[in-house]
Amino acid sequence: MFSKRVQTLATSPTIAIDTKAKAFKRQGVPVINLSVGEPNFQTPENIKKAAIKAIQEGNSFYTDPSGIVELRVAIANKFAKDNGLTYDPSDIIVGAGAKQITYSIFQVLCEKGDEVIIPIPAWNTFVEQVKLTGAKPVLIKLKPPFKLTSEIIKKALTPKTKVLLLNTPSNPTGAIIDFKELQKIADLAVKNNIFVVSDEIYEKLVYTEKHVSIASLNKKIKDFTITINGLSKTYAMTGWRVGFASGPKEIIAKMKALQSQMLGNISAISQKAGVEALNGEQTSVMMMKNAFAKRRISCLKKIAQIKELSVSEPDGAFYLFISIEKLLGKKYPTATAWAEALLEKEKVAVVPGEAFFYPGYIRMSYAASDEDLKEAFIRIKRFIEKSSGDRV
Repeated sequence: MFSKRVQTLATSPTIAIDTKAKAFKRQGVPVINLSVGEPNFQTPENIKKAAIKAIQEGNSFYTDPSGIVELRVAIANKFAKDNGLTYDPSDIIVGAGAKQITYSIFQVLCEKGDEVIIPIPAWNTFVEQVKLTGAKPVLIKLKPPFKLTSEIIKKALTPKTKVLLLNTPSNPTGAIIDFKELQKIADLAVKNNIFVVSDEIYEKLVYTEKHVSIASLNKKIKDFTITINGLSKTYAMTGWRVGFASGPKEIIAKMKALQSQMLGNISAISQKAGVEALNGEQTSVMMMKNAFAKRRISCLKKIAQIKELSVSEPDGAFYLFISIEKLLGKKYPTATAWAEALLEKEKVAVVPGEAFFYPGYIRMSYAASDEDLKEAFIRIKRFIEKSSGDRV
């Protein structure tokens, strides 16, 4: 009945948990949802006003499938200013969030027989999207503090390697690839003619050092790199669905052809709002980053007070990838079982490590209010204390 390519397709674990948490909320249950990668802030007012103005001015028609010129110019300027990357607006594509952009990239680059190297822990979507192309996801396991190196990649290379997936800062660990290693990885990719798909959606949420785009290192690696970004995390615009990518002209051209048949264009209103997000006042970006930075420190301190938990300090994003291996036993043998029980008993939603191909861990988002985070740790500590006698 169903095509072979979807028969083994897994649904998004994070969306499944988020859906369950929201169902509890609709029932009036006081759930604290730390599962989804979504800022708890409202979209800045200047962006909202730009969207309202766009509606009032009648921007309700089809646009160029790759995005309105005004937005692609703003994105090109952003790449030049923030990343040291020069792209013509024609070499930029706008899509329905970074997720859809990533899907298009894999569809254009990969087919059966190809291999795509994906460091884990990793966002589940990367793996599922690669599988949909018929290519093989090659998962390389990182150990805490989850820093990717060229030596780890070398061990996974084969003649079939077509693409290397980078996500820095990382979801779920918040880890950043060290600059010297990024240089070595770039050299490795160029030497082996491997495309690099670099997801940099969390680039504005870096707390320990400056973000560096791999494509900015030199022209050779730029010619092999497709850089992905979007507005969802930086501007609290998750529901607006504005993602974008830049890269080699011939690859972007194929993505545009695919998008013209698959999607058409994203909302014209969202595109106008995106122009304002990139060109307008940026104080909200720093405000949100500062809030996340304070929550990061606060959460790390709270974790340090619970002896059964351990975590590598994240460099960026707004996640904590926490080891709960000491808590697993007879009653809760897996992180999935533990997380399900935490949601059922204490109404705190987190994502189990299995969703990121890394058992024994949970991902907690600190993109939540200070009050919710404080209460969440009270509930987590209580849950751990109550279940302490169940481990063997």
